Amino acid sequence: MLWVNQGSPASHDKISGTDAPIFVAILGFLTSLVRRQLPIFVVMVACAVTIGLVFVATTPPHYTAVATMVLETRKVPLSEQQTVIGEAIDNSTVETQVDVLTSDNVARAVVKALHLTDDPEFVGPGTGAFSRVSNFLSSLFSRKAQSSDDLERRALDRFAGQLSVKRRARSHTMEIAFRSLDPAKAARIANAVVDAYIADQLEAKYQSTRRATEWLLNRINTLRDQASVDMKALVEFKQKNNLVASDGKLINDQQMSEVNSQLILARASTAEAKARLDLVQKIAAEQNPSSPTEDALKSPVIVKLRQQYLDLAAREAVLSNKYGHSHLATVALRNQMFELRRNIADELEKIAETYKNEYEIARTREAALEKSLSAAVTESIVTEHAQVQLRELESNAQTSRTMYDNFLQKYMETVQQQSFPVSDARMISAALPPMWKSDPKTLMTLAVAAMGGLVAAFGIAALREVSDRVFRTGAKVEDVLGVTCITLLPILKTNAPNPEDRKEAATPVARRSFLDHVVRAPFSRYTESLRALKVIVDLNSCGKTKKVIGVTSSLPNEGKSTVAGNFAALLAHAGSRVILIDADLRNPSLSQHLGSTEVGLVDVVAGTTHLDAAIWTDPASGMAFLGAGTHSTKLAHPNDFLGSAVLKGLIDELRHSYDYVIVDLPPLAPVVDTRTTVAAIDSYVYVIEWGRTKVDVVQHSLASAREIYDRLLGVVLNKVDLAMLEHYERHRTDYYYRQYPSYKHVD
Repeated sequence: MLWVNQGSPASHDKISGTDAPIFVAILGFLTSLVRRQLPIFVVMVACAVTIGLVFVATTPPHYTAVATMVLETRKVPLSEQQTVIGEAIDNSTVETQVDVLTSDNVARAVVKALHLTDDPEFVGPGTGAFSRVSNFLSSLFSRKAQSSDDLERRALDRFAGQLSVKRRARSHTMEIAFRSLDPAKAARIANAVVDAYIADQLEAKYQSTRRATEWLLNRINTLRDQASVDMKALVEFKQKNNLVASDGKLINDQQMSEVNSQLILARASTAEAKARLDLVQKIAAEQNPSSPTEDALKSPVIVKLRQQYLDLAAREAVLSNKYGHSHLATVALRNQMFELRRNIADELEKIAETYKNEYEIARTREAALEKSLSAAVTESIVTEHAQVQLRELESNAQTSRTMYDNFLQKYMETVQQQSFPVSDARMISAALPPMWKSDPKTLMTLAVAAMGGLVAAFGIAALREVSDRVFRTGAKVEDVLGVTCITLLPILKTNAPNPEDRKEAATPVARRSFLDHVVRAPFSRYTESLRALKVIVDLNSCGKTKKVIGVTSSLPNEGKSTVAGNFAALLAHAGSRVILIDADLRNPSLSQHLGSTEVGLVDVVAGTTHLDAAIWTDPASGMAFLGAGTHSTKLAHPNDFLGSAVLKGLIDELRHSYDYVIVDLPPLAPVVDTRTTVAAIDSYVYVIEWGRTKVDVVQHSLASAREIYDRLLGVVLNKVDLAMLEHYERHRTDYYYRQYPSYKHVD
């Protein structure tokens, strides 16, 4: 089965051998589409522009006034103690303020302030044609008088439709634009919107602050009561558990700390007394008055006695050396020294007794302090759980007090803000009455209308292109049929497009011009295009010197007979031996036009006439012609005749006498005669009428005659309108047909 493809611009480029980018191909396709459907584009654009002109003429002018407002990013201090703090405004906050500006609250405030419910522009019928029709239809179905709420709702709807708010890029500035029939009214309403927005913000802040004040006051009372309860519970708990505090610490803890400090001092004192006692006992045990350790006792009596003892010892040593050890003076000194040692020993005993008493006192005091500390620790352990609960109660009381103080401070700040509200926005540019109308914009409206007409024209043109199921380009032939488009033949004035014209062409002059065009005009576009068919026939004959070519089409009147006759005349005029056979037995148009002999193919095959007697030679081109014969239309089974072995033998006989045998065959769609000639015909040329023959007809014809399709040399597009072809294949008309006159074109 043949494939179907409408042929895209990209496929056309591929077939034609160009490597143009896809957008260039698309641009070329759109340009060709506009050229082909130019009347549609002209009519649609003209109608659209006319509608735009009517709209501009019937629509009253509107004026748009613009006021500019900025959102403040800094706060004004309420008092000298407050600090001015800059706060960044994010995008979501700005967009939220845009919604507030377009809200019903602001719109309702402006409507009431300017009494817009009494303005016909807001509550009357609309100014446009659509609005007038809509209001008229509404009045037909609703006769009820409008209430004040209905008027306000209508005014709000009209107001919202005329108001526009936009933010300047990357800033906190907003433009409030209002559209109205009156420029002064537009400016007045735009400024009123800003004023209403600022008033709404102040009122919202006041109400918010008032609600916050009431809530804070209630909260403060609650916190004050809670703080009192917590403090009372703390005091009662201390009294119940005998927990007395001083300087933030419990008395028990202070006492235990003091006892512990005293115990440390007492232990140090006991150790010191014990050391002194041990030292005295050691000195007493040595009984050596000359020992220097006695100086550690710091006793003036012992120091004096020891000094005396040392003096006597020195004198005794001198006298002993001088008078001897037994001298009376020496003995007297030794007796004095003994008495001094005894006195020192007695003094040491007294000191030791004193140190012993001090040591006992220190030990007693240390023991008493240890007992007191043990009692304090025991008491602290007993009250430890109470202290944990005490700390919890103290924490609760402190927290309640802190919260109460904080809320009291917030309450005072809120009261100040309530008495001094500050707006976060201000107008920086008031709206002025515009001097020029904002809409309808004449040029823009006409441009949009023209663009709409152009789009509609493209839609209609594309629909017509899709529904145009005929062959107009060689590329489409190749895409849809999968065969080569050999050539495009321009339309001939002698071609008979209908039966009436065919009767006029039956005159001798018309007959001669019908077949002799290639002879009379060898340099014409038609003749040059037909030469392409000869080249294809010669290149695709597979080495055969004798060629039998069948010419057929899908439907009658596509010009296959004209193509066959002129092609045979072209070959003969070039010096080849050519015979043209009219095998279209049901409608032998070649035989009727040429009127050569009354006998023909049917008579030769039947054996009633000799071949030489049936052949007629054209004197202008030298082409031999074998007509169908006068009895061809009376055959009951022409398909059997064309498929007979006798006819095949006749054609084989003609191969030996002629270089080319051109056979004009019946069309494929109405009859099956051509399908029976496969055994006798080498190859076929398929003729399609340009811009008339439907794609579906050709596809069906070739699909049902696969044996013909397999032997096709290609397709010839006939009766081409060169002026229209320019809209489909501009390259062909620009580079082929228009350049051809420089090569001696004779039309």
